[in-house]
Amino acid sequence: MKIKTNALKSVRDFFDEELKNLYSSEEIRYYFYRCCEHFLNMPKIEVIENPDFRISESEMLNFNFAVKDLKKQKPIQYILGSCDFLGLSLYVSPDVLIPRPETEELVHKIIRQNQNFSGELLDICCGSGCIALALKNEFNNALVQGFDSSEFAIEVARKNAEKHLLNVNFFTADIFKHNTEQCFDLIVSNPPYVLQSEKSEMQANVLHYEPHKALFVDDESPLIFYTAIVDFAKKHLNPNGKLYVEINEKFGREVAKLLENQGFLHVEVEQDFRKKDRFVYGTL
Repeated sequence: MKIKTNALKSVRDFFDEELKNLYSSEEIRYYFYRCCEHFLNMPKIEVIENPDFRISESEMLNFNFAVKDLKKQKPIQYILGSCDFLGLSLYVSPDVLIPRPETEELVHKIIRQNQNFSGELLDICCGSGCIALALKNEFNNALVQGFDSSEFAIEVARKNAEKHLLNVNFFTADIFKHNTEQCFDLIVSNPPYVLQSEKSEMQANVLHYEPHKALFVDDESPLIFYTAIVDFAKKHLNPNGKLYVEINEKFGREVAKLLENQGFLHVEVEQDFRKKDRFVYGTL
């Protein structure tokens, strides 16, 4: 099927017909409106009110290519190169994970529990920079840094910082080797935590397109990142400093024990909106 005319309603029908065997009608309409906003700068209500709006040939090509990618189950965020995260429109590429709603929850939790925070903050395994940037956007007076072992991820994070004029220092480092004299008042991390054995449970769009290095850990060492992060935090948190981590739902108690064994107090395991253990935090 081809787009019959250059009216938006024809483009909408094209999406419906081409994608009906892969996605629900709600998902298809969501993708259509996301593309309209991205390619035409037209919000959903404007598209609904102007079904006969005519678009150019080059704009029609953009929609056509988007449908081709969606048929390959490529995530819409990578197709458009953007993702919304707590009011920030962030650039994303296949070099970084697409930020998840659970991670937004983590940031909300940090903001709620640390109002008017103005100390030094570090985001470990920062990826796209979403956590560090959202926290800097909220805590204007905080000194925020973030690191990742992927140079490509750091390029993405820096691009996002420049886009939003947020002064965050992003740099390349490996949590298993990183040495510093600096101490922090708050450390946060969303490290790789999906087990290799859980691959079969994941959707194709995640498996085929998102960076496996940022997703998976070996079943034999599921807590390898958390052990390194907690050890680092023990050495580099100021008195009363806080550590927050996002976790695999299977290991809430085990991660909490890592914190307790290093002397952290008030250690909590909390669930996400899906009622799964997702966050662990404590105070040193």
